[in-house]
Order: sequence, then structure tokens, then C-alpha cells
Amino acid sequence: MGRGRLRIYLGAAPGVGKTYAMLSEAHRRVERGTDCAVGFVEHHERPRTEVMLHGLEEIPRRELEYRDAVFTEMDVDAVLRRAPAVALVDELAHTNIPGSRNAKRWQDVEELLAAGIDVVSTVNIQHLESLGDVVESITGVRQQETVPDEFVRRAEQIELVDMSPQALRRRMAHGNIYQPDKVDAALSNYFRPGNLTALRELALLWVADRVDEYLKQYRSEHRVSKIWGSRERIVVGLTGGPEGRTLIRRAARLAEKGAGGEVLAVYIARSDGLTSASPKELAVQRTLVEDLGGTFHHVVGDDIPAALLDFARGVNATQIVLGSSRRKTWQYVFGPGVGATVARESGPDLDVHIVTHDEVAKGRGLPVARGARLGRARILWGWLVGLAGPALLTILLTTVDLGLANDMLLFLAVVVAAALLGGLFPALASAAVGSLLLNYFYTPPLHRWTIADPKNIVAIVIFVGVGISVASVVDLAARRTHQAARLRAESEILSFLAGNVLRGETRLEELLERVRETFGMESAALLERASDVEPWTCAGRAGLGPPVERPEDADVDMPVGDHMALALTGRVLPAEDRRVLAAFAAQAAVALDRRRLQEEADRARTLAEGNRIRTALLAAVSHDLRTPLAGIKAAVSSLRSDDVAWSEEDRAELLEGIEEGADRLDHLVGNLLDMSRLQTGTVTAIIREIDVDEVVPMALGGVPDTSVELDVPETLPMVAVDPGLLERAVANLVENAVKYSPPGTPVRVSASAIADRVEVRVVDRGPGVPDAAKERIFEPFQRYGDAPRGAGVGLGLAVARGFAEAMNGTLNAEDTPGGGLTMVLTLCAADAHAELLETPFAEVEAEAEPERQAT
Repeated sequence: MGRGRLRIYLGAAPGVGKTYAMLSEAHRRVERGTDCAVGFVEHHERPRTEVMLHGLEEIPRRELEYRDAVFTEMDVDAVLRRAPAVALVDELAHTNIPGSRNAKRWQDVEELLAAGIDVVSTVNIQHLESLGDVVESITGVRQQETVPDEFVRRAEQIELVDMSPQALRRRMAHGNIYQPDKVDAALSNYFRPGNLTALRELALLWVADRVDEYLKQYRSEHRVSKIWGSRERIVVGLTGGPEGRTLIRRAARLAEKGAGGEVLAVYIARSDGLTSASPKELAVQRTLVEDLGGTFHHVVGDDIPAALLDFARGVNATQIVLGSSRRKTWQYVFGPGVGATVARESGPDLDVHIVTHDEVAKGRGLPVARGARLGRARILWGWLVGLAGPALLTILLTTVDLGLANDMLLFLAVVVAAALLGGLFPALASAAVGSLLLNYFYTPPLHRWTIADPKNIVAIVIFVGVGISVASVVDLAARRTHQAARLRAESEILSFLAGNVLRGETRLEELLERVRETFGMESAALLERASDVEPWTCAGRAGLGPPVERPEDADVDMPVGDHMALALTGRVLPAEDRRVLAAFAAQAAVALDRRRLQEEADRARTLAEGNRIRTALLAAVSHDLRTPLAGIKAAVSSLRSDDVAWSEEDRAELLEGIEEGADRLDHLVGNLLDMSRLQTGTVTAIIREIDVDEVVPMALGGVPDTSVELDVPETLPMVAVDPGLLERAVANLVENAVKYSPPGTPVRVSASAIADRVEVRVVDRGPGVPDAAKERIFEPFQRYGDAPRGAGVGLGLAVARGFAEAMNGTLNAEDTPGGGLTMVLTLCAADAHAELLETPFAEVEAEAEPERQAT
């Protein structure tokens, strides 16, 4: 059975109608005869959404008890047994109740997909893992429930359910999303117009990027070369000159005029000796374009206009920005220039902008080079001058008698001109034609192919020799210039590669993408195999063309050792490019080795951390846990002894020791279990509003009244916390402070409101902790200083911080003025907390009708 298909309805905020759209799609499929069943859909007591569930089969949920309350979750086993063709699973980012089959609902969905069941689900943009920091900066609240971007991107269909902020707020005001008593708080907090507009933009841009990936894949599979102007992509052609900064800024302004505009700066390294790029200037321009949100690309190409147009069409660009030529007027005799050529050959699908700058006509420009070495156009001109020049000169000299010596000098000038333009062979042809014409028309006997005077024979031989020498020198200079320029181009590419390594761009996929775009290929892949008899496997790939299974199937393959090869598809590279390709291939092998070493280091670090925890746990079991157990066992053995007649006082004392040991053991085991839950990510806070003065006194039940001074005003604002987690965190902090406080010195517990936060401070007068150790004491199994072995396993502060972070709070250590340590627990006040955001077990999703029904 094949893998199921995933369809996701993506929204910008609760209330846009994702669940309603999902249920509407389910009804359409049922009408077409598709077997649909509801795995989990939460209507949140919204009548219009609840009505949409009528007529759909609902698979019974699984009931789980947690903290004296009963919750329902999707029963994955029941869905698998039912095996519908399509399962509806709401709230993809939901965190399941502890004890569920999986920790996250998207993991439940993964199981259904693996079983061949199609799934339709919903998720909000703020739950995507990569956008956590962005959403927090917008709303001020860190999302605790997230789903990996990669899982969402693998969906076959992603449909955006969109709504304007004004319409969503009207829907909220009409009571279609939340209960009336919560509407005002929602509109003034999370559902502010600015928040909704920013989240909507995030959703639109994310979906646009996803659509762009689909478009690239389609164009690659169908080999579409024509530009589709679906979005503004602006390619900036850089020469390495100082005008590049002006071009980049101009392109950035053009991109800002269109939503989703993208800037791609490209530098084309030439091998014809006509480039004058400054590596330092290119580095500055690369930094500038990246600061402006664009990307920098490095491409090899002898024909700059063709390479630039190929790159632009390859990235589906809509505009090209070029600078006015830096060449002086006389230099235009060598060609029209890059800008004019690109504008002429761009066609109707590409707009070309020629931008003026301060360097116009101030220096040598970049003539168009077509062909190798001197260029095809210059070679054609060389042949024309070499063959037609002597004939025209002969016609001119028939009217004027300048003497044989002057005639030879004029013919020699034509040979030199042919050599300068076309190189060796046009010059040789011109020398041969010129010598024949001199013999026939200007050396006695005239109009005959014989020479009567031996001096004239010497003169013609010298003429031919000088012509051949000049042509050879010019051709040798051209070849040396070509070789030097090729080496310079290679050095630029290698310098660019080294710069990427220094900047940390060492991911294999990034490197392969650089190889692909540098040589203008369709795809690049690194293939490897364990031995000569094993099949090839792909270690990394870039590009959207069909995958290559063997190096022999690629257009270009570069071996790296005995069992690895870099394979490229698209075109056959010339032999001189393989030297640079070999450097890329070697770096790709290094990147692969580095990635595997990093993975092994991560695994080793995980194993070492697990081993450290196991060692600490073993030490705790061997001493800290055995100590109360030994006391309990000794007291029980004493009570059961028949040899001693215990008095009532002794019996009560032994029972008290048993009770104290059991309490201590319970505390130690509780901390161990809490730490285990924190490390496995199964601690989930059930946030609700509560007063601090209701929770903190309950946390002091395990310490003597004389050990703590309590100062928690009743006038403090309510906080949005999980009462159980807050009580455990404060209890651990107080117990830790009492442990280190001098005898007779009470620990002070106070609370105060600061802006939109409430701080709970636990102050002791103990020895304190140096600044260097203030973070280390929050790590598991850490006990600072000379704490007695029986004082605990060193988990109290680690558990307290973990619980604080689970409630969107913080826990930090500060020095107590006058000596000691102060633990500062910062909590979010209820009136500043987006209370209507998703909670772990009842994600506040708003699914309602379209705006027409809401208004």
C-alpha cells in the first residue's frame, strides 16, 4: 500500500475558517462517494462549525486522565482499524495529553499517512517551527505548540484560508469565534489589527514561497524556458566595478515596488582576458545585496550577454538591471557592449534597465567576446582584412607609383592589421596574397609570375617572413592572454569557494547549488558507493531535473576518490573547466565528511549526556535514594522487633522517622520523574488565570513556618500560569534556599508587579554563588559547593526552570545584597498574556463560516 496524501488548510490566525473549509471539503468528497471519517475535529462550541459535522462519521475518541481531569484525544489505533480513505484531523500542531500514543498530533498524522490513509488537516501560520521567533516578536508570546516546517512542506496540497483583519475582527465581535465574555479581551490583545495584518502577511508569503517551489519543479520537469512573470525577480549584472553598489540599491528599490520582489546579483567570470573585477569590491557588493535581502551568485561564462540571459531565464527573472558602459567612445568599435546586446536579445519577456552612474565612460569597458581567444567577430574581420585588403590596396596603387619599397610597406601594414584583428591564419593568408600581388603587379617583369631582379626576390621573402613573424607574435600573445585570463577566472571561483567556507556556508546542498549555478547546469549530485559491486547512492543533490543514478548517466562526472563522484546534468563542460570542478568536487566530499562527523559528534554528545545522567542517577540511587530507604527500613525493622518493648514515645518517634523518610523519598523521586518529563518534552502547561497569593502559600507546606517569611500582596495582578507547575517550581526554590540558609535565618519569599510581569523572589542569606556558576546550577544533577550528599540529587533548580519556561516565564539567579542568592521567577500577567492563544489540550482554533455568514 502506498503512502497517503496530505492536504493542509493554512490560516493566518484563529477564526479565518480553516475547520469550516475542511468540513466543507469532506462533505463534497462524501457526495462523490469517497469514504471519509472524522479522526478529530474540535468545534469549540461554535454552532456553525458543529452543524458541519452532521452527516460525517466520527471515530470515537480516546479518553485520558491527567491531573484529576479527563481529556479526549484522537484514537490513532481506532482510526487505523477503521482505515477510511480520507481522515479529517484538526489542529495539526496540537500537543497530546501525556500517555497518548505520540507526543504531537502531527506524529499521529504521520502514522496515518504511512498506513496509506489520506489526511486533511488544519494549522495556523504561527505554529510553524521556523517562524517562532518572528511570531513572538509580533504578538509578544512564544508559541509552545509547533509543527516542523518540513512536515508541512511535504503536503501534496496546501490551501490558504484567508480573511482580512477587519472581517476577522467583525466575525469576532459578532460572537462567531469566542464566547461573549472573552471577545473584548481578544480584540484588545491578540486580535489587534496590527497583529492580524502581520500574521496575514506571513501566511501569504509562506504560501507564495511554497507555490514558487511547485512552479520551479513544474518548469524543470516540463523544460519550460520561457519566462513566466508570476513574481518580480530582478537580476543585477555586476562587473566588479564601483558602480555595482548603485545598481544593487536601484534593484532593491524596484523590488520594493512589487510584493514579494526578489533581487539576485550575479557576477560572471570571463575567461577572455577582458574582465577587471576587484575581489574586494565584489565582497563589499555581496555583503550589500545580502543586507538588502537579496542573494549573490557567481557564474562562469565567456559570453557575458548569453550567460546573463541564461541565468535570468533559469531563475524565471522578470527584469535585468545593468549599468551604463564604462567604455570610452572609441572602444565601441569592438562591439556594442553588454548592455546593448542584452537589451537586443532579451526578448519581450524580460525588461532591461540601463542605470547611469558616476563611472560612465571613465574607464575600459567590457566588449562582447564571442568565441574563444580573440572572438568570432574579430576573426571574421581579420579574414576580411587579410583577403580583401590586399586587393583593394592593389586597385588604389594602380593610380599612384610609390615605388616597390613603399608598396611593400603598405602591404605589410595590411598583414599587421589582419594579424591584430584575426590572429595567425588571416595574417598568413594576407601575407601570401600580398606577396603574389606584389610579384604580379609591381616587380619586373610586370603581369607575370616571374621575378627578374634577385633583389626583389629577397624583398618579397623578407616581406613574407615579417608578416609570418608578426602574425605568430600576435597569436602567441592572444593565447597567453587567454591562459592568464582563464587562470584568473579559476582563481576568482576558488576564492569565492574559499570565502563560502570561511563564512560557514559548508552545507553539502548549498555547495552543490553553487556548483550548479556556477557552471549553468540543470542539476548537481554527489554520488557514492561502499564498494565497486555496490549500487550508487545519492548523498546530496541540488537542482530540479531528473535524478542521476550513476555517474555514467550524467553529462559531466568528476571522480572523488574510488567510490565517490560529482555528477552534473545540463551540458558538457570544456576540459579547462574540469580543474575548477575538481576543486568543487573535493570540497563537496569534505562537506559530506564534515556533515557525517557532525552527526556522529551530535550522537556522541547525546550518548555522553545520557551517560552523565545515568551516572548521576546511579549515584543518586546508590546514596541519596538509599539514605531515606535505609532509615525507613531500620525504623520498620525496629518496630517489628520482638526483643525490645518500645514505649509510646519511641514508637511515635520511629513512625515520624518513617514518615519523614517517605516524604523525602517521594520528593526525590518526584524530581527525577519531573526531570525525565522535561527532557522528553512531555511537560505541557495548562494555562489559566490565578492569583499568586493562592499558589505560593501552598508551595510552603513542606517547610517549617519559622523558616520562611512570606510577603505576597493580595493586590497583585493575576498571572497566566499552570497552578500545579508554579507550586512545584516555588516549592523547589524554597527548599533549595532553606537548605543553604544559615540556621535561624529565614528565607524571604516576596512578589511584586513590574510592567506586564509579576516577579516572585526567593531570597536566602547563604554563601551565594559566583557569577560564573549562576547558569551551571540550573543544569541537571548539579550541586554547588559542599552540599551534603544527603541534600538531594541536584534536580530542584533544573526542574523549577523547566516548569517556568513551560509557562512562558523565566527563572534566573541574582546576588542578594549583603550576601546570599536570590532566585527571580518572572511570570506573565494575565492582562498582558494572549489568553486566547492556543492552549496545549484545547487549541483555540476559530473555525466559522465565510465572512458573508459572519456578518
